[in-house]
Amino acid sequence: MPKKNNSSNRMQDSSRKLTDVEWVVLEAIWAHEPCSAGTVQELLEAEHGWAYSTVKTTMDRMANKGLLSVKVIRNLHLFSSKMTRDDARRVEVRNLMQRAFDGALAPMIQFMVENERLTRSEVDRLRKLLDTSSK
Repeated sequence: MPKKNNSSNRMQDSSRKLTDVEWVVLEAIWAHEPCSAGTVQELLEAEHGWAYSTVKTTMDRMANKGLLSVKVIRNLHLFSSKMTRDDARRVEVRNLMQRAFDGALAPMIQFMVENERLTRSEVDRLRKLLDTSSK
């Protein structure tokens, strides 16, 4: 049973690393929150084949780690994310940048630009972002 947390505060610790399974569960929750473990299991069953007990155990562990909040209404446990999608992306990008580029942003961006096919629109958008950030 997860620790009960009725707080709607979002997760403050932005240094948490997410496992691949946690990402999958969070994606389902972000799209349908608040939701029960049964709802998440139904959403993920076709692609992942996870049983209800697997999903419920995973979500309980995520709640205990502080990734999810739980609201209990009689026998129903409704889970919500304590981490926004942008928070999760920020954590993942920072972890990648630290691990692969010694924490340096410019080499990471250079690597991405040199190794990914960018559309003209994406190049224009990057230029606009760089121009705006340098003002």
